Amino acid sequence: MPTYKTALDKFDSAASLLPPHVRMAVAKLPEQRRNTAEEFRLRAERPFTVVFSDGEHTICKNGALGDTDPIVLSVQDIVSALEIATKGSVHSALENIRTGYIPLKDGHRLGICGTAVCRDGGITTVKHPSSIAIRIAREVIGASDRILAKLLKPGRFENTLIISPPGCGKTTLLRDLIRRLSIGSTNLAIPSMRVALADERGEVAAKFEGMPQLNIGPRTDVMDNCPKSLAIMMLLRAMSPEVIAVDEITSPDDVAALKCAYGCGVKLLATIHGDSVNDLSSRSLYRDLAEMFKFAVTITKTHNHREYFVSELLREI
Repeated sequence: MPTYKTALDKFDSAASLLPPHVRMAVAKLPEQRRNTAEEFRLRAERPFTVVFSDGEHTICKNGALGDTDPIVLSVQDIVSALEIATKGSVHSALENIRTGYIPLKDGHRLGICGTAVCRDGGITTVKHPSSIAIRIAREVIGASDRILAKLLKPGRFENTLIISPPGCGKTTLLRDLIRRLSIGSTNLAIPSMRVALADERGEVAAKFEGMPQLNIGPRTDVMDNCPKSLAIMMLLRAMSPEVIAVDEITSPDDVAALKCAYGCGVKLLATIHGDSVNDLSSRSLYRDLAEMFKFAVTITKTHNHREYFVSELLREI
């Protein structure tokens, strides 16, 4: 089994991608801050910032939060971070930025802004990079512990749809549910299951050079960098899954592919953007989901605290 890094290890791993003087400053942050940091933000000719759960904060040269003596980044700092992150292959990496970011080792992602070069309706590369965001890979092992038992009926996992606005942790919850189903649970009397993950944007498993960087369990097969609707059908035909998992249903093709899997008796686990079950009821695209999903898990976030609400009301859409 692969060895997965702790939150502090992940922070240090992401910080190693920063220019040396910036790296020295963030190393002085308190452990609690390093343990909960979400993103590094580097903008040319502007202060360096770090995103935490309570917002985006400027980092001073002494590692303190505030604007007293901020680290102001140069264009060369942006180039330096790109050189470190891509191991000197910036040009090659930028030519593969069609997804909008560059996947990095340990599950981190590097987003970039600059002057886009487009061809045939798509971005082929980015020139003159002016700002980058390094998203620190985070996983919350045990995020699903409070609700997994509620998704069983009786002792068998039922089709589940996770609903939340952006930034509330639906991908984190999805990943942990995949992990738990893949491992199984003696306490809940559920066996380990073969899970097939359609990971179009690579956010769930965070594969790097073909290997998942985040813990998705021992019996999970991943198809990434592929449109969800195509990946679902390929996984259904090739991997004999017991559960198909997918992040962010967005199109009629996604729904049609899930319907096909549902018709084959495969269990479904998916996420969707929304505020509530009632919010989904007003969208015609998602009304077909009512016949497929037994449970809805709605996530709300208040004062940096997440609440999960499980209901069977989705069938009323």
